[in-house]
Amino acid sequence: MTRGVRGAGPTMHDVAAAASVSHQTVSRVLNDHPSVRPETRQRVLAEIERLGYRRNPAARSLVTRRSRAIGVLAPEVTQHGATSSVQAVESAARAAGYFTLVTTAAVERSAARAALGFLLDQGVEGLVVVAPHAEIEAAVSELVVPLPVVALQSARAGRLDWVGVDQELGARMATEHLLALGHTRVAHVSGPAGYFEAEARRRGWSSALAAAGLEPAGVVEGDWTARSGEAAAAALDPDVTAVVCANDQTAIGLVAGLRRQGRRVPTDLSVVGFDDVPEAAYVDPPLTTVRQDFRLVGERALARLLAAIDGVQAPAEDDVLRPTLVVRESGAPPRPR
Repeated sequence: MTRGVRGAGPTMHDVAAAASVSHQTVSRVLNDHPSVRPETRQRVLAEIERLGYRRNPAARSLVTRRSRAIGVLAPEVTQHGATSSVQAVESAARAAGYFTLVTTAAVERSAARAALGFLLDQGVEGLVVVAPHAEIEAAVSELVVPLPVVALQSARAGRLDWVGVDQELGARMATEHLLALGHTRVAHVSGPAGYFEAEARRRGWSSALAAAGLEPAGVVEGDWTARSGEAAAAALDPDVTAVVCANDQTAIGLVAGLRRQGRRVPTDLSVVGFDDVPEAAYVDPPLTTVRQDFRLVGERALARLLAAIDGVQAPAEDDVLRPTLVVRESGAPPRPR
């Protein structure tokens, strides 16, 4: 015979009876009140563990008028970076006694508005928004509710409180690495138009070339995918000797496209990616790329949000993180002509 699942768990009164204390004492233990004697606290905690008691968040919110819920909005098509940051937000929120409600939206203002409305209807106390595109940022900026909001992957100059990595600096570092190897004809396979990070990485690439007194060797627009990188291989000018790609997936696709043309990386063409996805170290050749600390971005975003919710000063931490260049084997000096 199969035992059924019990419909209702133990209550605070069950814990109180088992520990021979009042339910007020159990409440004080749960809220870490200093007035409870150590031996009483240990007895109550032991009964909580033995009985498997769990707090009822709905009942608690009625008393405290706090939902302890954080809303998270992410793009419908998530990438490695966004997913990693959202996971970090969720872990940090749980450690702080909050839970997260995550929803996704297409990169359209109306879709983002609907997703935000859903989160607001759940009574969230604050929002973390992955806003890589102007349409999502615009939808968030139009919110009129007095709710703390922190954005990731947004435009730093926008109206939202922001935490992120210096994308322009990262692309500049990637380009300067190729220049230091001796390349003077450096192209760029960009991300799609309208994405803040794609625009910043394109600026970083072009500014590094301008600082070196060099002309850009052309831009091929991609869409963050390996397929667009593969297609870009046929669109590069023949005199290009190195390419800065908007992300690692694009770079991996570009390497595959070049190989199908009979061109070798880095012997015939050097390639640098961006993001340092887990696969970057294991492709052939291992990919030189720009690393972002996505987890730290998520943790800092949540810290800023919780400070705003509690009405206290945000942690004295830089909201702009510095990327790191990871040099592997996809770059080499240009071949003599």
